[in-house]
Amino acid sequence: MKDHVYCSLDLLKSFMVDVFIGMGCPPDEAEICADVLSAADRRGIDSHGVGRLKPIYYDRVMKLKVQNAVTRFEVERDIAATAVVNGHNGMGMVIAKKSMDLAIAKARQYGIGMVIAKNSTHYGIAAYYPMMACSQDMIGITGTNARPSIAPTWGVENMLGTNPLVFAVPTDEPYPFTNDYATSIAQRGKIELYAREGKKLPPGWVVDAEGNTKTDPHEVLSDLTVGKAALTPLGGIGEEMGGHKGYGYATVVELLSAGLQMGPFLKQLNGLEGGIPVPISLGHFFIAIDISHFADVDEFKKHAGDILRDLRESKRAQNAQRIYTHGEKEYFKSLERAQSGVPLPKIVCSQLGQIRDELGLKYRFEWEGNQ
Repeated sequence: MKDHVYCSLDLLKSFMVDVFIGMGCPPDEAEICADVLSAADRRGIDSHGVGRLKPIYYDRVMKLKVQNAVTRFEVERDIAATAVVNGHNGMGMVIAKKSMDLAIAKARQYGIGMVIAKNSTHYGIAAYYPMMACSQDMIGITGTNARPSIAPTWGVENMLGTNPLVFAVPTDEPYPFTNDYATSIAQRGKIELYAREGKKLPPGWVVDAEGNTKTDPHEVLSDLTVGKAALTPLGGIGEEMGGHKGYGYATVVELLSAGLQMGPFLKQLNGLEGGIPVPISLGHFFIAIDISHFADVDEFKKHAGDILRDLRESKRAQNAQRIYTHGEKEYFKSLERAQSGVPLPKIVCSQLGQIRDELGLKYRFEWEGNQ
């Protein structure tokens, strides 16, 4: 078997739907979960696609018993343009989609809607939810806290999650502006991807308890769990290159995700109590802004598109082929993968076969005939 094999998006999504159903998710909720993971694979965000099906979702529901396959979505507070919802440790993708649906409905009425989710779980690729708002001619924003990973500037202890702060803005181009990334230099999913591919991490991504850089992804993943390593914030170590700014943004996300719903924060989200796995009760926030309350929608989209085009057409550095704006590379990757399929490393292929066999699903993957 080659280092990577390609699998069609349609087959992967169909398989994931059946896996989530086999885990106990209702069919409509299984469809949501699979669609979020498929969106990551389609856009080239391999750190958050099918490669996370087993360790982040299947194992937590079926093996560790720290997450519920059936999601109970409860609106606890509902006041004008705001709401707080309780996901009762169900499927984060379902909780997040329903939360953004609610924020969009409120924005349609009030011009802006904001929903805070409590007792949620990993919700996959963050851009999925702001892009839902874009499809309704709205600006979308989301953020989530996560397991402790990032050390504060001048610290070495993993305290903050990778805490993405994500915006999506519709334009007159075929794709929205989207800035989906963690507030660390690299997120856990990227470390997992390097581990799957047997690659060393670049120096400066991770520090140990003495502040020395670590490059072995397997060691890092193990050490993060027990607090012996930490990711560095955007900007890197110290303040000279702006590491304090990434640290600040990560803290903003923590304050909004946990503070507005009085939920667990920082080390309380490590998923362990006395060495025993427990639910990681995450908080998320979702904001939708209805453009029509501020400007003509079509005029806004062209104005936003003009801003991005001016950026791309600005003077390039010597030997640089082009300038990109956020969301552009993902759009082109989605066009490419619609034809080529998704590249899967050996370990992911093995995991998919293991899940299939454990659930008794009737699938045969094309790469199995080539082993």
